Amino acid sequence: MAPHKSLGLSPELYDYLLSVSLREPEILAQLRAETQQHSAGQMQVTPEQGQFLAFLVKLIGAERTLDIGVFTGYSSLAVALALPPTGQVIACDQDPDITQVAQRYWQAAGVADRIQLHLAPALETLTHLLSTGQANSFDFAFIDADKGNYFNYYEQCLQLLRPGGLIAIDNVLWAGQVVNPNNKRPTVEAIRDFNAKLYQDDRIDLSLVPISDGLTLARKRSP
Repeated sequence: MAPHKSLGLSPELYDYLLSVSLREPEILAQLRAETQQHSAGQMQVTPEQGQFLAFLVKLIGAERTLDIGVFTGYSSLAVALALPPTGQVIACDQDPDITQVAQRYWQAAGVADRIQLHLAPALETLTHLLSTGQANSFDFAFIDADKGNYFNYYEQCLQLLRPGGLIAIDNVLWAGQVVNPNNKRPTVEAIRDFNAKLYQDDRIDLSLVPISDGLTLARKRSP
């Protein structure tokens, strides 16, 4: 479960961080406020993380992106706003109700034409993209869905990304529970296993950034 702020920061330091760095568009602030009223509102990415994702997208000049786990659409909207007018987000989720919130905000922000929502298991959508010849054609992927499938999502996204493309994976510190030896819950064990596998993966350049609930960045190396 993601925290409402980046791990390890005091409330005062976190407020200061936001005060000198956060440039959140009003439409994203409105979406964040509405999502916080939802019973699962803690699942939403923090605003500084959304801004960081947008920064990365601009930094690498991304045009085609993947969003695995839409929820109310904050990450996909943050990315879409950072894309050029011809950019595209393939957004994957299974919940037709919560993604209605996402679609409403995409429309209000004027970027609905950049976001293609696939209401199906994400692995099915990713498999379809691969089977239709779209390997090595995406620039960026954000994974924030069921943790038990993290490595499966990662493997498929890695195939879909071009060399030099970037995958960002959320919740890799899981509120600090990854270092609690007494926590043997399946979700925590899945994240530990995922982190260990990526550490050994020589197909990527790797960095784990302690923003929000921990964000792993995996850059696909050239063959």
